[in-house]
Amino acid sequence: MELIDQHAKKIMEGCKEQARDVGLRFDDETLEYIVTNRDLLELSPKVMIPTLYDYWVHDVEVLKEKGKYELYPGNPYETVINTRPAISFYNDNNPDWLNVMIFYHVIGHIDFFQNNLYFRHTWDYDFTGQALSDKRLIARLRSEKGRWLDYVIEFARGIDNLVGYHDEISRKHRAPSVTLSKRLNFYFDVFLQAEKKVKISEYVKEIERYNECLKAYDADLGEQTFFSEVELKYPEFDALYKKSLEEKPERKADLLQFLMENSEFLNKEENKWVKAILQVVRKTSLFFQPQIRTKIMNEGWASYWHETLFLQDNRIRGHEVDFARINANVTAMPRVGLNPYALGMRIFYFLEELADKGKYAFHFRKLTDADEREKYDAKTGEGKAFIFKVRENFCDFTFINTFVDQDFVTRNKLFVAGQRLNQQKMVWEYYVKSRNAEEYRKMLMGTLYHPPYIEIDFGKPTANNTLYLVHHFEEKPLVKEFIANTMMGIEYLWGYPVQLETSEVVSVTPPPEGEQREPEVKWQRVVYTMNKRKLSKRTI
Repeated sequence: MELIDQHAKKIMEGCKEQARDVGLRFDDETLEYIVTNRDLLELSPKVMIPTLYDYWVHDVEVLKEKGKYELYPGNPYETVINTRPAISFYNDNNPDWLNVMIFYHVIGHIDFFQNNLYFRHTWDYDFTGQALSDKRLIARLRSEKGRWLDYVIEFARGIDNLVGYHDEISRKHRAPSVTLSKRLNFYFDVFLQAEKKVKISEYVKEIERYNECLKAYDADLGEQTFFSEVELKYPEFDALYKKSLEEKPERKADLLQFLMENSEFLNKEENKWVKAILQVVRKTSLFFQPQIRTKIMNEGWASYWHETLFLQDNRIRGHEVDFARINANVTAMPRVGLNPYALGMRIFYFLEELADKGKYAFHFRKLTDADEREKYDAKTGEGKAFIFKVRENFCDFTFINTFVDQDFVTRNKLFVAGQRLNQQKMVWEYYVKSRNAEEYRKMLMGTLYHPPYIEIDFGKPTANNTLYLVHHFEEKPLVKEFIANTMMGIEYLWGYPVQLETSEVVSVTPPPEGEQREPEVKWQRVVYTMNKRKLSKRTI
């Protein structure tokens, strides 16, 4: 692995200038490395972070991928990682014209990493430097603890998809708190809304009355004047407020964080090293969460810009056919299956066109005539500005849920494919199951990353310090084969028995012959208990 030569670096810097001219924003400094395909095979299990900690699963993945490569050799064009500075890897035999296209694609990724708000918690530090420090820590502990360290990593990675990613993002996006008293916050946020459940009009009147008191007096006297009337109207308010101060604050933490803070076993002096490993695994998972949740948007954005910018670049001359062939391989929409590059790119083109015509304006939304809606064109020219806002504020879930509508599905001739057995030929065949946007959206949602929603139930009465976990069921059961090992790992880290409440299938009733609908599934709630490394189950 080595840095690209000065000739290729000059091409990259020229691409950066073109990209900035059309509105892309990114840091000046980037690092580009030339790697072989085998280098990429070794980096891939570490998610392309060369300094990520060593773990035996990485070695297994390398061997598996090398075996695949021997049978089906491939030639990846590029890989880019979200670090400071951004690092990208390139094949060692790309011609200049191909590098121009690839550099534009990479710059699109870097712009997305550094401007999409779901990556906000990754902007303040260089993960490669942090990862190197973590790698050295784990290497030192491995020399002291031996195989036990790998057990701890395995236990932690078994639940690292449950990290509180959205809580982390919420803290980063939260506006600076206004200096309001606890009493005032309790009155407006809890008492009026949860206790009295007042109408919105009355709630607004109270806000106006509070503002009038502040205008008439200074802050302290204004608040006293405001609450003097509150106490006349609601004599019980003062007692409820004092009671709220006595109550313990809500304990909200993801499972790894909770274990680190509350496990008696982990907080023993001789086990403090285990907490350090858990912290590394949790921190690494939080860093990669936004990449998993923005795959379609990220690849679509990069593909949109490599196509848009390269077609405007003079260096395409003489290579139009070569570009068309490679671009089609990357951005072709398959009839069956999902290509995130193709889907994301087409949504961005679709949004740009609609915004250019003013079809996201309120006036257009009020139109009901189909012909008028089809011919409507306000020529606003706001398409580019609109997709930049989308790039900044959306993730894959909101992107698909908001913009994949019937117009988009119809224009791109998309459909949900079904599979059935041809009894005559005894072969499986695909067929068009639905062209409905709602069904297509549902299919896309099923492909998105969606870890189980599991919370700690602090109110559940348990014996022997048992940790009680509740799986909030969302029509996706847990994978049974992983339950035993995962719960055994949690029991080890907690130091006491662990219970898990979840849902499982009772029965599946297939539809009557000839009807094209989903089978009817009945569910039941069950509780798994892991105690002294033995798993048991009971039905609730």
